[in-house]
This record gives sequence, C-alpha cells and structure tokens, in this order.
Amino acid sequence: MSSAPQTSPVLDTARRARTAAAALAPLPRTARDAALLAVADALVTRTDEITEANRRDVERARAAGTAEGIVDRLTLTPERVAAIASDVRDVVALPDPVGEVVRGSTLPNGLELRQVRVPLGVVGIIYEARPNVTVDAAALCLKSGNAVLLRGSSSAYASNTALVEVVRDAVAGAGLPADAVQLVPGESRDSVTELMTARGLVDVLIPRGGASLIKAVVEGSTVPVIETGVGNCHVYVDERADLDMAVDILVNSKAQRPSVCNAAETVLVHQGIADAFLPRALAALAEAGVTVHGDAHWQKAGDAVVAATEEDWATEYLSHDIAAAVVPDLDAAVEHIRRWTSGHTEAIVTGDTAAARRFVALVDSTAVMVNASTRFTDGSQFGFGAEIGISTQKLHARGPMGLPELTSTKYVVTGDGHTRH
Repeated sequence: MSSAPQTSPVLDTARRARTAAAALAPLPRTARDAALLAVADALVTRTDEITEANRRDVERARAAGTAEGIVDRLTLTPERVAAIASDVRDVVALPDPVGEVVRGSTLPNGLELRQVRVPLGVVGIIYEARPNVTVDAAALCLKSGNAVLLRGSSSAYASNTALVEVVRDAVAGAGLPADAVQLVPGESRDSVTELMTARGLVDVLIPRGGASLIKAVVEGSTVPVIETGVGNCHVYVDERADLDMAVDILVNSKAQRPSVCNAAETVLVHQGIADAFLPRALAALAEAGVTVHGDAHWQKAGDAVVAATEEDWATEYLSHDIAAAVVPDLDAAVEHIRRWTSGHTEAIVTGDTAAARRFVALVDSTAVMVNASTRFTDGSQFGFGAEIGISTQKLHARGPMGLPELTSTKYVVTGDGHTRH
C-alpha cells in the first residue's frame, strides 16, 4: 500500500496552489486582466488597512535597531501603495505571453508542429524586506497564468499578510481562484525549507535578495531554482574613451542608486589613459560621496583612496564604495572581470569599435554595455514593462525576467490520422 502524502501547513498551501494553477492556466487573458484591475482598485480602496499593518512592521524594525535604509525599504506610505497599484495596471497593459507561438512548421509528413508558451504552474518567490515585491510578484505571476507562493521576510510579515489578503479578495471577486495567490504560512526558517523541498508541488523557485539568501536557496532546494542577480558589476574605461563620457558613465553606474544589483562595484582603467582620467574620476566620485578602494595607481592619484585588498575585488558593496584598478590593456580587464564577476553586467567606455566588439565577444555576463551605464540592466529600462528579477544563470532565463520568462513551452502536434511506421 502507498503511504499517505505528507501534510503540513506549507505543503497544504502548495497543494491548493497546484489546484489553482490548473484552473488558472486555461483562462483567457480578459479574465486575468480583469482580476489584476480589481487588485489595483482594491489596493487603493484598502490603503489604510495596508499602511496600518505596515506601521506595526516598521515599529518592530526600529525597536530591533534595524538600519534606516532597510526601514525605508520596508515602509509603505499611501503614495507608495498608489504607486504599487499603478504598477499593477501597467502589467495589465503588457502583452500576454500565454499561447504565443514560439515556432511552428509543417513537417514533410504533413504533421503541423507548434511550440507554444504555457504557464510554469506554481511559482515560489522567496524574498527579503520589501513588501512591494509581494504585489509585483503576484501580478506578474497572475498575468502569465501562474499560481504564486509568496515567502517574504519575517520583518514584513504583517504587511505581506495584509497585502495578500487584499489581493486574494480581489482575485476571488473577479472569479479567479483565490488560492492562485498565497502567503507561505510561518515565520521560521522551517517554512522556507519546506517550500524549497516541495518538489512535485512547486515547479520553480525564484529567490530575490542578497547573496546569502540566494546561496541558501540554490544550495538547499530540491525544487528547480532560477538564480537571480548578485551584482559585482564592472566598468572598463578603454584607452580610446571620451573622458567626459567615461566620468559620467562611471558616476551614474556607481552613485545613481548604489544599493541595487546593477550598480557598478569595480572600475578598471587602461594604463594609457590613467594619468588623464584618474584625477577627474576621483574628483567626480568624491563629489558623489563615493569612497574609492584602489590599487597603487589610484592611491598615488588621490590621498583619500583606501588601499584595495583581494576582498574588494569580490565585494558587492551596495553602498557608496567602489574598487578601482589600472590594467595594462583590454585583455587584462577581461581577465580581471572573468575572475571576479558575478555574471550580472559589465560596461566598456571606448571610442574604438574594434575594442568594443572584442570586449562584447570575450565578456560572458548577462548584459554587456557599450558606452552606457550599468544601471540600464532592468526590465522596465529594457522595455519589458516589469520584471520578476534578473537571472544570472544560463538555463531558461537570463537577464531581466519579464513575462515570457515566467512561462515554459509545450509542443502541439496536429495530424490527420497520422501513424508512425
């Protein structure tokens, strides 16, 4: 006799999500879009309820001595809730990936072959403090026909609970299964472990957060994982770079928003341009409040430069800090990047087309920028409308993950009584 299936609050939630996913997959775009519009309206209508729950999380975070930068990411104001609702409406306007024909042909034997996009099924999202991710992930998964299991951090538990309740009520009111959106029960690590090992119930996990979270999910999951973006990003200033352009791109890449994964963490400069570029770069970075952790060349160029260590080349600072080195040539820059990169985004600033082509050919990262800031590696900046994260792996999805990356494919083969001989 077969044994009874394992049961727990987390596994029961996953089973309900699987049932909801089966009901959601065949629904037309109009049904999913109507539910998302209902979600956007409900967020606005129930803003007071959401911000009150968020206030409790913020109070707990401050009492625990949480850094103000993290508290700010946790905080939901009426204006931020309105912006989240607006983002949901933007998702409604995006093209529907489900049912798209990726390729098709008529085989020599007359069979008609089509490869079409279908939902992944049940998507688990494990993420850190930002409660806006709760709604963003739910909206993108619903739009692409998936059920979603949301496991945010315990620091945002009250906020996430309120947000998911609002979303579920709106989804159910629009005639879709409420269990298409669920918060994973529990605040302990045990609930995360159960989600990561719910193979057969959960189709894919997407971690969103810092390096330690992503590493834990990748190494501890039996469920397939789409690894998202730790960003040790580089800017290489080539010998034939325009100095003004190079300074602008470097400062924007580092300082426009330093706490995100597509911010530059290392600058490499060709030795042929170093004497002219380093003083200008140091002045601009200092004005932007950036501390430079540099090699001997950078230390000689500025008194405020901190001596770089091996650890600096590997560090995703997510702060107003940048590692800096002078390299003999483009190939040396590529060698440095290959050793230390996380595979997210690298940029070259150059007026030499051949150098740009060589850099693009040799650098194996999710995105390679030519004379542009690393900060453009972003789903909305790429014109995708929204993203679930930035994948730094090479299977299925790579780079900013929009709606198509939340689908798989299946083959539909149509015959006329065909049999194989």
